[in-house]
Amino acid sequence: MKYDFDQEIRRTGTHSVKWQIYWRGDKRELWEGTDPDLGEDRTLPMWVADMDFPVAQPILDAMRKRIDHPIFGYVVRTPDYNEAVTSWMERRHGWKVDPDWIVNTPGVVPALNLLVRALSEPGDKVLIQRPVYYPFTYAIENNGREVVSNSLVMENGVYRMDFDDLEAKAADPKTKLLILCSPHNPVGRVWTEGELRRLGEICNKHGVVVIADEIHGDLMLNGSTFVPYGKLGREFMDNSVVCTAPSKTFNLAGLHTSNMIVSNEAHRKALVKEIGASGIGGMNTFGLEATKAAYNEGEEWLSQVLDYLSENANFLESFVAERIPEIKVIHPEGTYLVWLDCRGLGLDKLELEAMMHEEVKVLFDEGYVFGSEGDGFERINIACPRSILTEALERIERAVAKRRG
Repeated sequence: MKYDFDQEIRRTGTHSVKWQIYWRGDKRELWEGTDPDLGEDRTLPMWVADMDFPVAQPILDAMRKRIDHPIFGYVVRTPDYNEAVTSWMERRHGWKVDPDWIVNTPGVVPALNLLVRALSEPGDKVLIQRPVYYPFTYAIENNGREVVSNSLVMENGVYRMDFDDLEAKAADPKTKLLILCSPHNPVGRVWTEGELRRLGEICNKHGVVVIADEIHGDLMLNGSTFVPYGKLGREFMDNSVVCTAPSKTFNLAGLHTSNMIVSNEAHRKALVKEIGASGIGGMNTFGLEATKAAYNEGEEWLSQVLDYLSENANFLESFVAERIPEIKVIHPEGTYLVWLDCRGLGLDKLELEAMMHEEVKVLFDEGYVFGSEGDGFERINIACPRSILTEALERIERAVAKRRG
């Protein structure tokens, strides 16, 4: 069937974090500033990583069928669920996954916290590659470990890994883990096999376990190719844990269902033990059904979404290059999150935030929350109708022209 992603769907009244929550400092409050009835005075929320698109019809059908059964008791993962996950990995990415490697958690972020506790000790060091998804930092610091940044390097508008720095920091005997963002959020890089292999060789050499967050791995733009970390070979897979979920791919974040793929039996047992100690075992009834439907019947929808996202990304790049040259778009290879270099506006990070929030009335994720390497940047979510993206860009254009004048 043909899906309409141009249609704006009202999300007020749905308890949406993206549309109904506003952060003021470290406090959040319920607000109605995004209500479409406000017209030009409404704020456009383009921050939280969920899509403003209706989910695939097979998912809705599966959930309605489950709702027709009037009991929502405890559920357990069954062979048909395992088959849906493993067949998706093999069909989409050419990666053969043993069903016994799958461990369920209520999301990748909870899993990161569990894994930090399961595979390291208080006081150990954990590598991340900033600017990077900020819950990585929280998962490390909130569990009494030390953050060490192998910061990415930007050259001619393209981010790359600093392997010399990685080698030096991985060699520290206190460094036990590296959390890899692949594809990278927020810079949009889809790491090549060569880059992943070099990172893996360094980590294997120094006994640093790689936790690969691949939640955006299905979201490739304009023909980019994703390489799962586990596909590099068994020696890489056994020194890693791969974090996957249907949540970003199929817009199912609120169903809290994710799959850790853990081939190393010792790592798997440690993770399962930590899950038990945290008391968060079990699965979401609707998450289970939605995941099966998504992986078994969702490819037609995903194909249309990827085409639309690629068109949005191309529109964004062209618009900004032609009409807001002070801002540079970091070319996105994957995800629906785009990194904007706003340093050409000559504003400090708080002035930039104030301009976007108060003058432009667009909510982005501020670059500085991804680490100091993100100062002067903004992260924009382009998984929205093109009319909203266009309105946001035109507002920014007017604000920049006013300052320019």
